[in-house]
Amino acid sequence: MIYIIYLAIVAAVVIISVKLSEYVDLLDRTTNISGAFIGGVMLAAVTSLPELFTSIAATLFVNQPDLVIGNVLGSNLFNLAILGSLILFSLRKFSSSFLSESHRGTLLATLAMYALVSIALAVPSGMSILGLNPVSIAVFALYIFSVKKMSSDDSSAAGDEDEEFVSHLTKNQILTRFALMSILLIIASIALTLATDVIAERLNLGMTFAGALLLGVATSLPELTSSISLVRFGNFNATTGNIVGSNLFNFSILFMADLFYKGGSIYKSNPQAESLIFFGAIAGIAGLAALHLKSASSKSTTRIPGLVYSAAGAVPVISYILFLQSSM
Repeated sequence: MIYIIYLAIVAAVVIISVKLSEYVDLLDRTTNISGAFIGGVMLAAVTSLPELFTSIAATLFVNQPDLVIGNVLGSNLFNLAILGSLILFSLRKFSSSFLSESHRGTLLATLAMYALVSIALAVPSGMSILGLNPVSIAVFALYIFSVKKMSSDDSSAAGDEDEEFVSHLTKNQILTRFALMSILLIIASIALTLATDVIAERLNLGMTFAGALLLGVATSLPELTSSISLVRFGNFNATTGNIVGSNLFNFSILFMADLFYKGGSIYKSNPQAESLIFFGAIAGIAGLAALHLKSASSKSTTRIPGLVYSAAGAVPVISYILFLQSSM
């Protein structure tokens, strides 16, 4: 019965998140906000709400900080695997698409966050600032800095020009429905955490692995759904912004979880967490290489062979598969 409940909650999370994405898109079309900010901050934050509230629930209701680490790092690795898969299966669209310059900076910031978290896991410290691990504060500060950089990025203006759009909803109606869907998503996310905790105990799964598999994948389904839809319309810029922005936002969740958790440090090293750091960093470097090559290709007449993009896209997918194999 618990498995049916889990699947029903997952379906609810996906449906609600898709509706939220639609309302963000309507706001995008009816305002003059930077495209990089819309994809990398607003849409990323919306599709990452499940990660946020499942992580808070993991610390407040089930007292399992390992679920938080698994959820955040597992979701990030899965998101990079999504990006890699989309590059592989939509190679022509990726090669011809425009990408905002800020996406590379966002990926660099997430790699720096991987380094910070790996230090926190490898070198346990009793040091705290206002009850928070210094790494959590550094990660959140880096997130704020990156968001400010994205909000000032207007490079997408040259590549994304929408024709005039008229919505059948007013801005107040859009905001009201957005708020309602957000509340429903919070409720579904908390329920998802409770169901995951029960399943993990029944199957005798490690909490970090359960967080990475049951929570990480389930809470990344909104990113998967919205990214596939955007690629179908040829909008790789918004897709990339959504994925790398979601990963950036996910790391900031560690700050929130650390703020709510009063049972010690949320940074507890175990083999599964170390694997997530290792494979996540490799996948992130491959993603950064793909974006760098795409940027270099756009600025010159040199054409990057599709095989090179394919190789960069395959690395995150293989990394995710290897993580699953190493954890079973």
